[in-house]
Amino acid sequence: MANIAAVLGRLTPDELEEIHAAGPHGHLTRRIVEALDRAAGGPGSGRGYYVPAGSVSGTGSPHLVLRSDVAAWLFGAPATAAAANPA
Repeated sequence: MANIAAVLGRLTPDELEEIHAAGPHGHLTRRIVEALDRAAGGPGSGRGYYVPAGSVSGTGSPHLVLRSDVAAWLFGAPATAAAANPA
């Protein structure tokens, strides 16, 4: 897996803003999953930067969230603590 900073550095400001708006544990939209894949090298390459949340959408697709260390890199250390101790 590539460097988190390098991959996230390839996202557009709008994409980063959408991730920040969702928060460290927010469900990622298809647009953001595709952006992470693109930034990591192509279709499916972003797997590992996002992981299943353990829930599914109304259509049966798994909700995806940022992996805890990726969220911590974007949102700071409290994201790691919150991921380790979800409410």
